[in-house]
Amino acid sequence: MRPEHLALLRDKLWRLNHLYWITNKEGKPVRFTMTPEQLQYFEGMHTRNIILKARQLGFTTEVCIIQLDAALFEAARCALIAHTLNDAKRLFREKIKYAYDRLPDGIKAANPASNDAAGELVFSKGGSLYISTSFRGGTLRYLHVSEFGKICAKFPDKAREIVTGAFEAVSTDCFTTIESTAEGRAGYFFDYCQTAEKAQMQGKPLSNLDWKFFFFSWWKNPQYAIDPVEPIPQRLSDYFAEIEAKHDIALNDRQKAWYYAKEKTLGDDMKREYPTIPAEAFQQSVEGAYYAKQFRWLYEQKRIGTLPDNSHLPVHTYWDIGVGDSTSIWFVRFVGEEYHIVDYYENSGEGLRHYMKVLKGRGYEYGEHWGPHDIDNREFGSDAKSRKEIAREGYVIDGQRYSIRFQVVPKESVATGIESAREILKHCVFDDVKCADGILALESYRKEWDDKRGCWKDKPYHDWTSHGSDAFRYFAVTKRNLKKPTGKVTQLRM
Repeated sequence: MRPEHLALLRDKLWRLNHLYWITNKEGKPVRFTMTPEQLQYFEGMHTRNIILKARQLGFTTEVCIIQLDAALFEAARCALIAHTLNDAKRLFREKIKYAYDRLPDGIKAANPASNDAAGELVFSKGGSLYISTSFRGGTLRYLHVSEFGKICAKFPDKAREIVTGAFEAVSTDCFTTIESTAEGRAGYFFDYCQTAEKAQMQGKPLSNLDWKFFFFSWWKNPQYAIDPVEPIPQRLSDYFAEIEAKHDIALNDRQKAWYYAKEKTLGDDMKREYPTIPAEAFQQSVEGAYYAKQFRWLYEQKRIGTLPDNSHLPVHTYWDIGVGDSTSIWFVRFVGEEYHIVDYYENSGEGLRHYMKVLKGRGYEYGEHWGPHDIDNREFGSDAKSRKEIAREGYVIDGQRYSIRFQVVPKESVATGIESAREILKHCVFDDVKCADGILALESYRKEWDDKRGCWKDKPYHDWTSHGSDAFRYFAVTKRNLKKPTGKVTQLRM
């Protein structure tokens, strides 16, 4: 091989943009060449990288090529974790194996690969590239997790395994990248994005263990534009005007036409799949979320924000009381025909005395207090009292005795309670600050995923969202079965 050719092969950026073949969106073979977005990621790569993106920007393809190149030329051990096993098989076949098979024969002969039938390329000079739905054991130089947001939403146990297993297989001076479209405002992907974006905005220096934030929006890609064929509806015109005024993003007519046409197909999923700004990506509820439609309407109607002062009205509380688990409380005022959700509190590992102290500290005038039907259950022991009785007897707090007279929520099935919650949400207005944690729980409350059948089960997935969602369900069931409270102030009793 000529010296000038060897010099080119030592240049990683040259190799990535000249040696490898892929198929384009039309299925035709083309030489891989980085787009501006892909080049930005490559040149800005940190030891830990998190990519929030619009769809179809080719980052998984780019990472497949980067890892193949590293295994072939740097003897690096690489792994790519896909969302599903079918995705893993497809990526290996259509991205990695396709690119390897079309390399020049001389390069393949100098470092041949084997074991390609098992979703892995193992090179004779020590490098390897493995693709599956998980990884544990050994050490890696490059790790990429595709659609991590979807993994966190549908397979939280698998997400935890990736965090505790695969991430730990990458030493601090090597490279981990997670990329995804957004999938609700919960889970590792959301948390990592929030922390990384905040650090970026503050200009904080990053350690090798900090995530570097990359955001790639649809409007930066010149392909996302078409000639207009019909007028843009007023609601989208208002949206584009708001985006320009608040974020200085000026879209041309062809971009607006593309967005409108794409939204017709994707509907409510448009902002998740093609976000304009990072925060917008997480406004969409997760797949399988019980209250996705209701919260979308609440946001559109601006019913989540700052509430008017109605402190002359009593606050009613609705509890999910956990034994060895979290206890959640919603604080609700009745204002005309609306329900003003003024506050939310959740904690675990505390007794009733703690929650009474919380209620006292909130300073509200209280109306009725509603607890779950099992509040009448007695604790173990012949002289044990029910939690309802314990609450009625109360505790001494700050030198005074306080108690709560609980009423018991009517017993209904979970399915009936969820329907009641869906119905009552359209009458609710939420304080966006005091209820932030509770709102997040309700938005993220979802059905359990059946991995074997590939569909949603007809029951809720039990996780951190359950406690706040159960307490809200009790509120809805109470309103469905009983008349509106009288408004009489009962307060915590001394």
